[in-house]
Amino acid sequence: MLSRLSRPSTRFVPIAIGAAAIATSAYFYTRPRVAVQKEKQRVFVGDGNWIDLPIVKIEDESHDTKRFTFKLPSEDAITGLTLASAIFTKYVTAKGNNVVRPYTPVSPLDQQGTFELVIKHYNDGKMSSHLFSLKPNDVVSFKGPIKKWQWVPNSFKSITLLGAGTGTTPLYQLASHIARNPEDKTKINVFYGNKTSSDILLKKEWNELQEKYPDQVKVTYFVDKLDDGKENGVELGFISKEFIAKNAPGPKEDTHLFICGPPPFMKAYSGEKAKPTDQGELTGLLQELGYSKDQVFKF
Repeated sequence: MLSRLSRPSTRFVPIAIGAAAIATSAYFYTRPRVAVQKEKQRVFVGDGNWIDLPIVKIEDESHDTKRFTFKLPSEDAITGLTLASAIFTKYVTAKGNNVVRPYTPVSPLDQQGTFELVIKHYNDGKMSSHLFSLKPNDVVSFKGPIKKWQWVPNSFKSITLLGAGTGTTPLYQLASHIARNPEDKTKINVFYGNKTSSDILLKKEWNELQEKYPDQVKVTYFVDKLDDGKENGVELGFISKEFIAKNAPGPKEDTHLFICGPPPFMKAYSGEKAKPTDQGELTGLLQELGYSKDQVFKF
């Protein structure tokens, strides 16, 4: 940027202007060219509009879960979601009824051009059945973001993430972005339960996160049944009250717990949300362990 010239005396104006012109000309012809960074297009801006996006790829995540990759409107576009947030998905039935469900992307929030959802199929699930019937190039309607928790780096010394089944997706979104931020020193404990080892979703991603940030992230899996004998990092049984008491920071410490899972899981550990915008009272194992309502967030 050119320095601002001080106002010259009257008799030197012609000389000053001439010198300035030469200097300015030389500056613009000799300065290095710097590319102007284009601001990324944020697709979901909370305006209430539904956006149709095509499926790029469908991959098997487990025997009943798939990973869907969706294409954004341009290669440099990002979803526009914040940490932590989700999006709504919609389809219209043959009878003209809207089916709407929320999902949390598992791809990085700053990923350009595409985003990914990991979705489990339920026999009585209208949305999951519809999505599983689709193929690449089919389109799905989205809107958002649905803001869940406004994460501020270093809000707590540590956090504990309790999850089961597809409840892993918002927990992974939170943990992965905290760990990848070099300014955020928050310690992360992850306790994640499933029926069998093969039901563990995002296992590759969780393992990579723990291996890359071993001093910050610790993941323990819990299963009702082991597929192949003893496995490292996998506990047989449920996430017990005793395990939480021993391995998670106590309720008097600078900590917070985030929990997500199917209704029976939520009922046992924290109680379900009263409604989408109301966390409801804290009950279950976490209440018994002495945590307060203000220390637990239900996704």
